[in-house]
Amino acid sequence: MGKMTEYTLELYKTDRRTKEGRRLVEVKDIAESTRDHIESIADSLRKLDFIVEVFETYVTKKNSMTGEEFQERYDCPYYCSPSSETYWSS
Repeated sequence: MGKMTEYTLELYKTDRRTKEGRRLVEVKDIAESTRDHIESIADSLRKLDFIVEVFETYVTKKNSMTGEEFQERYDCPYYCSPSSETYWSS
């Protein structure tokens, strides 16, 4: 059995009206699960014509002031993260 991790799925639909050619429809946070299980969910959503991106919800980063490692969401803006100098320069 694989490692249990929290995942986030970003669901997009094709949309030629946007610059990227797709638009975000939904963000699904999924409680701890294995990578294989998440991929099976993503594949079933792809069959429904969604573009699916899979992310581990939390990533490990290093605090730029103390050097300690910490966990933060994958989508935290750079300037809001203690791992950036921008965060500490205000």
